[in-house]
Amino acid sequence: MVRKKGTFKRGISILGSTGSIGTQTLEVIGAFQPKFHVVGLATKMNLELLEEQVKKFSPKIVSVENEEMAEKFIRKLGKTTTTVYFGNEGLKKIAVNPETDMLVVAIPGIAGLMPTMEAIKLGKKVALASKEILVTAGKIIIEEAKAKKTKIIPLDSEHSAISQILRGENIKKVKRVILTASGGPFLKSPIEDLSKVTPSEALAHPTWNMGEKISIDSATLMNKGFEVIEAHHLFGFDYSQIEVLIHPQSIIHSMIEFVDGSILTQMSAPDMRLPIQYALFLNDRIPNTWSRIDFSRFEALTFSKVDRSRFPCLELAYEAGRLGGTYPAVLNAADEVAVDLFLKGKIPFTDIPILIRKVLEKHEMIEMPTLEDIMEADKWGRKETLSN
Repeated sequence: MVRKKGTFKRGISILGSTGSIGTQTLEVIGAFQPKFHVVGLATKMNLELLEEQVKKFSPKIVSVENEEMAEKFIRKLGKTTTTVYFGNEGLKKIAVNPETDMLVVAIPGIAGLMPTMEAIKLGKKVALASKEILVTAGKIIIEEAKAKKTKIIPLDSEHSAISQILRGENIKKVKRVILTASGGPFLKSPIEDLSKVTPSEALAHPTWNMGEKISIDSATLMNKGFEVIEAHHLFGFDYSQIEVLIHPQSIIHSMIEFVDGSILTQMSAPDMRLPIQYALFLNDRIPNTWSRIDFSRFEALTFSKVDRSRFPCLELAYEAGRLGGTYPAVLNAADEVAVDLFLKGKIPFTDIPILIRKVLEKHEMIEMPTLEDIMEADKWGRKETLSN
């Protein structure tokens, strides 16, 4: 944090600063720059965009994928006050930096797990966009956050919506939670045609602009399955309380029904800057210039049940979540590899859930895993998926 003459700037570090969530987070910070100080930024490979971010926000430290890239980036920056690190150690240094008040975790895969835990151990707030963190190690992460009396703040529009609805409410009075899903690009496509869809077709999400992995997960609804597991860990809901409905307009982000039959919803334009801003300001509402809903554009807001035969990945996520232990870590690992194989044209779209189920059926679960067990389960899941 930065304090000068009674002023306070919240120190923000972003793991995944060049991705969709990372760039939008910096956009929000830029709009409210007197309120924030960018401490650290991390990217995997996008050095050009990282260079632009460094020049604009002057972070204290940055991290890239490996030593060779770090040396290249140092030469690109020239004379600078920014220190360049690389690899897992670089991610950790950003997470534990004394000036980091809030760590925004927005890197795909399990790479963000260890730095997230390091930040929590120091009592830092974590704004979480990387689903893999809670999917693979939710029980451990939430228990550590409670022990350190710090906050895990969701950046997903759905979980941000839940947290907004629950403000001032008794969580024991919740009957069910409804997560909404757009249904992706193949909602109305004939099921028999899904084996022929191309990666470019699967990436064409009708509502959101996201990275490749999450776009494919949205097309299979695995993304929503991950959100079910996250909601279980973030808010303590039983899986039997969490439902998913198809809502193509993506205006209502979540709904909660209480025991008296009342249902509260959170609605906003499909603009990730809104939940990002809500998180950065610790759930305070600040005027902005982001997108607004024009209800006159919509003849209707529609809802329908999920066709499980069309979206088998959703059921896989429910199954892995209920089984617990290391099953969700293997689910995540198998999905990541299967999606990559599809994007590379090595398997058809419809083989993604088939491959994941095969791997889950072979897994021997550890019921109460450590972080090390989870990392090993992740490695096993990736290797097993590639061998099928």
